[in-house]
Amino acid sequence: MMQTQERTELDALVDALSENASKPADEARAMPPGVYHSTGFLALEETEIFRKQWICVGRAESIPETGDYIACDILDVPVVVVRGADGVIRGFSNVCLHRMARLLEGKGNAKRLVCPYHAWTYGLDGALIGAPHMEQSTCFDKKDYKLPDVRAEVWQGWIYVSLSANAPDIEDHLRELGATVTDRYQMENYVETFREEHVWDTNWKILAENFMESYHLFRLHAATVGPHSKIDEMDCPPGGAAFNYHWITKETSLGLGNAHPDNKHLEGDWRKTTALITAYPGHMITLTPGYFWYLCLQPRGVDRVHIVYGGGFAPEYVNDPKADEMIADLKKLLDAVNVEDRIGVESVFRGARSGLASNGHLSHLERPNFEFGQYLARSFRPDDVQIEHAKKERHA
Repeated sequence: MMQTQERTELDALVDALSENASKPADEARAMPPGVYHSTGFLALEETEIFRKQWICVGRAESIPETGDYIACDILDVPVVVVRGADGVIRGFSNVCLHRMARLLEGKGNAKRLVCPYHAWTYGLDGALIGAPHMEQSTCFDKKDYKLPDVRAEVWQGWIYVSLSANAPDIEDHLRELGATVTDRYQMENYVETFREEHVWDTNWKILAENFMESYHLFRLHAATVGPHSKIDEMDCPPGGAAFNYHWITKETSLGLGNAHPDNKHLEGDWRKTTALITAYPGHMITLTPGYFWYLCLQPRGVDRVHIVYGGGFAPEYVNDPKADEMIADLKKLLDAVNVEDRIGVESVFRGARSGLASNGHLSHLERPNFEFGQYLARSFRPDDVQIEHAKKERHA
C-alpha cells in the first residue's frame, strides 16, 4: 500500500513538472518544491539521468602525463579515467576483480593500477598483469581478467564519462553548444589552475539552477561579482536539447574577466562578454575571455550535492609574467563567491522542503531555469508531445 501511495505521489510530481514545462516560457513557474526533496524523484533522476547520460569529471589537461588519473564515483559506481602511454584517456571500473576493493583514490599518477588490498596489478589498458601468490590456483589465468571499460570521451578539453553504451558520442551530443557558444572562446585551450571537491547541504538541482541564472547577482553577490555584472544587458537566448546558457557583459573593473591584450581571436564586445553555460545534467561553466571556472554536480541523497569545483585561465593569462598573482586573485574571488552561493542554496533547500513552500513565476532572467525543467521532464517523459511542442515554439 505504501509503495502504491509513493508511486502515485511521484507520478503527480512528474505530471506537475511536465505541465509547467509545456507552458510558454513567459508563463512558467519554478519547478514544484517536491522535486527537490522527494526520494522517489531522486531515484528517477539516478535511473534516467545519471546512469544513462554524460557526466563531466574534469579537465583533460589536468592529467597530461602517462599514468595520470582521476578517480571518481558516478553515483555508487567507482570509476577511474587514466591517460595511457599512447596519450589516450580511457575509463575503467575502479574496482579490483579479485575481492572488489577500490583501486585508486583522488587524483595522481600511477604507472600501474595496484590494488591496495592484495596487490593485484593492472596495466594502463585495464588488463591484469600481476597477481601475487595465485600460482597454486589451478583455475586462475591472468588473461581472463580485464577491468570493465567505462566510456570516457573528451570534448573541448573536458572529460566526460557515461555508464551507458547507448549515449551518443559526446562530440555529437554537444556539437550545438560548441557552435553556439564555446567555439568562439577556443575553450579547449584554457588551462586549469585549481581543482577541489566539496559536499554542500542542498539538493543538486538547486545549486544547478543557482548557476544558471544571474538574477541573484545584484543581491546575493553584492560584495563580490555583483557590481561587475551589467544585469540590464544580460541576454538569455533559447538553449538546446543538451544545454542552456546566457550572456553577461562584465565591467572593465573586473579586468581578469576581459580578454588579455595578447588575445587576437576575440573582437569588439566579445572581449568583455561572459557566457554562463550548463551542459546537462550538472556541468556548469562560467567562461570569460580571461578565465573560466566550473562545477560538476552529482546528488548524494536529496539533501547533499557532491561538487567538483575548478577553474583556470585563458592561455594568454597563463603566459603573462604576473600569472601567479592573477591566479591567486581569481581563486580568492571565486572562493568568496562560493561562500555566498552556499549560503543561498542551502537556504533555498530548507525552504523547499517546508510544508509552506510554493513555486512562483519565473523572471525573464530565469529562462535557463525553465529550460532545465523542460530537460528534466523530457528525461522522464521523452514522448511528451506538449513539451516537444513548447521547445519547437521557442526556436520558431
